[in-house]
Amino acid sequence: MEFERDTIISYETVAEVTGCQEETLESIVPDACPDILRIVDVCGQATLTGKQAREGSVQVTGTVRAFILYQPEGGGGLRRMEVSLPFTCQAEAPGLTERGTVLASPRLRCAEARALNPRKVLLRVDLAVDITACQPVERPVCVGAAEPEEKAICQKQYQGEHYQLCAVQEKPFTFSDQVRLQSGSGEAPMLLAARVQPVCSESKLIGSKLIFKGMVELDLLLQEPEGALTTDHESMPFSQVIEAAGAAEEGDCQVEVEVASFRCDQDASDSRELNVDLELLAQAQVRCRRPVTLLQDLYSTGYLMEVERENQPLCRLAEQSVRPQAVRELLETGELVRSVVDARLALGQVRQSREGKELVLTVDAWVSVIYLDENELVQCVRQSIPVSCRLECPEGARCSCYCACPGEVFAAPAAGGVEVRFTVEFHCLTTETASIPAVTGAQLGEARSAGEGQRPSVVLRMPSPGEELWDIAKAHGTTMEQILQANELEEDTLPMGRMLLIPSTR
Repeated sequence: MEFERDTIISYETVAEVTGCQEETLESIVPDACPDILRIVDVCGQATLTGKQAREGSVQVTGTVRAFILYQPEGGGGLRRMEVSLPFTCQAEAPGLTERGTVLASPRLRCAEARALNPRKVLLRVDLAVDITACQPVERPVCVGAAEPEEKAICQKQYQGEHYQLCAVQEKPFTFSDQVRLQSGSGEAPMLLAARVQPVCSESKLIGSKLIFKGMVELDLLLQEPEGALTTDHESMPFSQVIEAAGAAEEGDCQVEVEVASFRCDQDASDSRELNVDLELLAQAQVRCRRPVTLLQDLYSTGYLMEVERENQPLCRLAEQSVRPQAVRELLETGELVRSVVDARLALGQVRQSREGKELVLTVDAWVSVIYLDENELVQCVRQSIPVSCRLECPEGARCSCYCACPGEVFAAPAAGGVEVRFTVEFHCLTTETASIPAVTGAQLGEARSAGEGQRPSVVLRMPSPGEELWDIAKAHGTTMEQILQANELEEDTLPMGRMLLIPSTR
């Protein structure tokens, strides 16, 4: 038999994992830097330098650019020592091939350094790398029989939709800007550390082009000439366009921008000017609702038939939401905190657990605060704070979630330590998959009358509970229309407790 066919072209998410790992590196203090008396803090930035799809696995590479802040022997203000630490993260991705696409987002959860001697340090970093592996797939499906009237074929079709990942694209781009330091009126402050976070705030599809824009959030830790520590925050806008062939304009867009390289240096001719140079990578996913027609069943009133079937998975969007969770916590220091200098936050792996009908999402927020103690010494306190979010999620549904921290971290001295306040947003996408029985092929056999003997022209039959009109018509080799006409019924809902006349088709 010949069939009318369609092809569902989409991407399948074959892996969605977070790799957590520690990396260490011993480093020598550069000759231009004084000896280390005491290490105060380590500020850092994780960058994405490469990713590769392999047969059944994924490899992601990157670099942690760390600023080790320390007090030198002999007194004076803080000094910084810059260290670069490369890392590699691997994950299994069954079903992935080299044609697949890998999306990756590395984050520096925590960084610490220990002085092995005044000229040597041991750096330890704690990383989380979100990895999503997407494999392009093409699924041919039967829509219906070609020219069904010729062979007296009756067919049953399913009309629905498939919520699919229809486009996965990425685009590298560069970003450069200049920042003017406004603190003080005399000598310019010294840059101790810088961290950057690109945030996509808006995305929209116009034709085959995905337009997105956002802000590069730059946080600076500065040391004034007299030794006081200050901070500065700058927001720098960006906008870009990605080709997103295969995506519909009504699609749901998700764009994440990662840092591939980052430089922030004081200008040689004017130290109040900071030159910011970034290499960024935009990673976009577009999901859309695609109408789908499936041939669920068929038979012939004139011929016997052998039908081949298989289940087709169709996805439905259950919920898409952003759930903010406000956090207020005390970081205990064991000493009096005179003032807070800087506070920063990094998010770890999102864990999922089920409690009845609810799904509990939990992420660890890694908070670091630089402060001055009662003796005006610079200190640092770190703590991991679990943050949870609950949502109703049916059994068998799949929830994809990533977290973000909009805005800044507020930190202030409090009794016993430092009180911090911040908000964590849980971006949740919940989908359900249904298996729809569908026909993949069929062969016509001999005529129904052959070998069946004399068939009665009319059969009386009581429908069984749950039986459909289609099942009865198929079992007796007739059509639903003939049964409805013979029983003077207007709808295909079977009356309960009533005998049906089943006419024979000859």
